[in-house]
Amino acid sequence: MAFTAADAARTALTNVRIFDGRKLSEPTTVVIDGSVIATDATGARRIDAGGAVLLPGFIDCHVHVTGPETPESLVAHGVTTALDMAAWPLSMLAAVRAVRDTATVRSAGLPIIGPGGPHAGLPGLAELSVIGGPAEAEPAVAARVAAGADYIKLVLEAPGDGGPDPETAKAVVAAAHARDLLVVAHATTVGAYALGLDVGVDVITHVPTDAGLPDADIARMAAGPQVAVPTLTMMKGIGELMGRAEAFDAALANVGALYAAGIPVLAGTDANHTPGIPCRPPFGESLHGELELLVAAGLPAAAALEAATALPARHFRLPDRGAITPGHRADLILLDGDPLADIRATRTLTRIWCGGIEHAPAGA
Repeated sequence: MAFTAADAARTALTNVRIFDGRKLSEPTTVVIDGSVIATDATGARRIDAGGAVLLPGFIDCHVHVTGPETPESLVAHGVTTALDMAAWPLSMLAAVRAVRDTATVRSAGLPIIGPGGPHAGLPGLAELSVIGGPAEAEPAVAARVAAGADYIKLVLEAPGDGGPDPETAKAVVAAAHARDLLVVAHATTVGAYALGLDVGVDVITHVPTDAGLPDADIARMAAGPQVAVPTLTMMKGIGELMGRAEAFDAALANVGALYAAGIPVLAGTDANHTPGIPCRPPFGESLHGELELLVAAGLPAAAALEAATALPARHFRLPDRGAITPGHRADLILLDGDPLADIRATRTLTRIWCGGIEHAPAGA
């Protein structure tokens, strides 16, 4: 539930402790002026937060929106920006994008997939998204740009497992980069991860569950520009459905190794209600579980918080969010707890602002 437009006028949040990416500040004042963070509190309505923790609104780096109700489900749990990693039909995505005064949704639109592999069997997707060879890369990317894609989603499988072959994948990356678009690669196996590095994608989403990432691949990823969005929530769910606890153990170990090597690790859940997908993390709520899993994988609490705030803003080119800074969007969440002491405190939402408009937390 959002409050009225009048509630988005100038508001001064006093006695808040701000998370700056590493630590909490001493109690201070943050001003919301319309849709942005400001400094002038003249005439502002004042809210004494009593020393509560104020974070930037969370950014979920991997969701699959399913309808116009999705943004409000996200914002009710403090997720003020969501990066959709494949949505169809495009008419549904257009309806989601049309929703105002709630969570922002960026999207890849239709993904690009190979002729085989699990994605080719999803209802309604193969006829829209399969790419047959390098010559089809340019028109495939052009079509997604024309449909409003914010970045390109490329579904990779290990060579021989039905995904685009290396030359085709490389052609997709080249076509996207020629338009200054990021390429986000799906990769759940060691072979697919290596292929993503080989062809020069920008973001690799998911994390291998079949084995540990080779040291050589971790080293070349650390030396390059790529970032990881491991979606541990989904990896855990799939492992449980398969009855393979060791698969999730491998995922946790791989995330720990990526982080230890200095590779940016971003938070994404794979939240979805997509037909044909057996594991469906709930929108918004699952982001809190993802942060807890990142900590379980070895990230300090501050790094887990950064994985859902500053790092997504930096690596997905969202310069107006991810930090509590004058001029940024007033995407803010107030907590009744200290997430640096216990990451589970992100669940203690008391107030949420999205673009300066206050929204009631889920269950309030």
